[in-house]
Amino acid sequence: MALAAAHPSRVVAPRRYNINTLAGKVASLRGIAGLQIRFSAFIEQEAEEEEGTPGPTAITPVHVLSSPLDGISILAPNVLVNRDTAAAPQNETAIAVDPNNPNRIVGGANDYVTRTWSCFVDGTPCSALGDGYSGTYYSNNGGSTWCCNSNPNSDYTPTTDPAQIGTLIPGVERLVGGIYDAGGDPSVAFDSQGNVYYAGLGFNRTSPPNTVAVNKGTFDGSGNLTWGPPTFINQTTSPSTLNDKEWIAVDSHSGSPFQDRVYVSWTRFIFQAGTGRYVQSPIFFVYSTDGGATFSTPENISGSAHYSQGSHPVVGPDGTVYVFWNGSTRLASLNSTYMAKSTDGGDTWSPPLSVATMTNIPGVRDTVFRVNSYPAAAAAPNGDVYATWNTEVDNTTPIYTGDPGCAYFIPGNHVSTCHSVAVYSKSTDSGQTWTDPAPVFAAGTRTAAGYPVTQPTPEPGGCQATDGCNGSTFNAPSPLGPIEDVFPAATVAANGHVYLAAYRGTTVSPWQVCFSGPPPPVGRITCDFLGPYINNTRLDYVVRDLSGSTNAVNTQLINTRYGFGGGFFGDYTDIAAGSDNFFHAFWTDSNNVQNVVWWYGFEFVPTPIHQQDVVTGSGNF
Repeated sequence: MALAAAHPSRVVAPRRYNINTLAGKVASLRGIAGLQIRFSAFIEQEAEEEEGTPGPTAITPVHVLSSPLDGISILAPNVLVNRDTAAAPQNETAIAVDPNNPNRIVGGANDYVTRTWSCFVDGTPCSALGDGYSGTYYSNNGGSTWCCNSNPNSDYTPTTDPAQIGTLIPGVERLVGGIYDAGGDPSVAFDSQGNVYYAGLGFNRTSPPNTVAVNKGTFDGSGNLTWGPPTFINQTTSPSTLNDKEWIAVDSHSGSPFQDRVYVSWTRFIFQAGTGRYVQSPIFFVYSTDGGATFSTPENISGSAHYSQGSHPVVGPDGTVYVFWNGSTRLASLNSTYMAKSTDGGDTWSPPLSVATMTNIPGVRDTVFRVNSYPAAAAAPNGDVYATWNTEVDNTTPIYTGDPGCAYFIPGNHVSTCHSVAVYSKSTDSGQTWTDPAPVFAAGTRTAAGYPVTQPTPEPGGCQATDGCNGSTFNAPSPLGPIEDVFPAATVAANGHVYLAAYRGTTVSPWQVCFSGPPPPVGRITCDFLGPYINNTRLDYVVRDLSGSTNAVNTQLINTRYGFGGGFFGDYTDIAAGSDNFFHAFWTDSNNVQNVVWWYGFEFVPTPIHQQDVVTGSGNF
């Protein structure tokens, strides 16, 4: 269970949890001492965010946090994918390329709707609804430009035509004709016929209903994408069950015995009905043989690894299905990257195999956004299979197969001298054996930028000298510290080139915090007083060709402090390659400035802010 076996008395908590709400479920999971499993960052963020009540006048921010080191727009050759212009965030990227047409690409992301219009849902102003939605984008020219679903002119503009839903997937959330308050955690995949499938969650924040949803998309002769209605998987109203972190794969291999079969895996969190205590979180799996119209009965494929999360299915050229995830058995001190496989189209499964033991990462130094060690994976045309994930290693003597000394959840660790590394492993025998994990990228040291700066001086009612506002010189940290990796992704091109990608914390720079204390600033946008400078790690998005070079594909460093108070930057990134052997990396960026008007029910005068956008970069090193 990834519980500290030396402290069994800490496992049992007398507290009762209100698992009718997302917040109660998150509290239950966090209440287990030593537990390494958590919800997806998206679910945790939704559980925490509170909707505001529109005031009599729009808020005029006193301060909006920013850095002069950051960009104000997305610069070429990177391409901005989302289409909204009112500073609503997008994050958690998924991408797929049509196997028959390398110019046709579909992406997915959590897509927050800004609600800048005058409308009502069951008497509630749209501006007071602030949940995430399931967003989708497509390109017919190899990612040079991106479009939408039904309405090419907006992210979502309600008109007399309810079909005009812009970049949103239909039928899941209420504003697009569904029954759920929110949705997200996107994943996309093509079949061999050019149809595309979108998997995501549907849920309410303050009541139990939740589901996994799959929509099928089709392109017409002009290249326009239309999404069909969702098929709901494991739909439940029970407070003791929460579906989380699904991923989709399709057997797009011509000649495979299971050609065009659709596969979905996800985590089923289970809680005690009486106390609300977390029980376990196994990985479940379904398949469809009719293009996603119906799915098989959900099956638990995680064996004794009951405490799991972050599954990722892939399909080999012979039709073998592999599912990877992060998890542990009851008394394991460290988690493992697990794999189970099916050679009969998902009907039966091998026992879970530990690809490697690993140490779950606590976070990237000098950041605050939530992180994980979930795996990504890809299958090559020759049948080789690759898996990549994050593990925490010692700064000087790294152990890539799990280091208890770097485990933040074990007493007496030395995590202050450890860092997060993306590693990968390869199997050439259909997943029976795996190479020892190796780092994806060469080790490096962060670069300093923007130093020195002068700390602010005390001001009445605000930050004081004892808080760090003392007019002193703030210099770069020494030592600068190692580069850390997070949110790895994998794909294999038709020519066999293996591309692995991840954020890398390459740069450390000064960041001035808000001095307001809890609760967070209104809308997480404005604060009354500025505080002292702190060190802030900024990211590159880096792609490595295992048979070639390694390059950052972003044009500007990425600052995770914008949006959601810096605590949420998605849960994953993605990369996909087409038959032309070009890869398309897809990540969350923060270098675009737009005017925000609404944020979770708070109305602002139009205020320029950095937000989270989704961006692509392509190449073939």
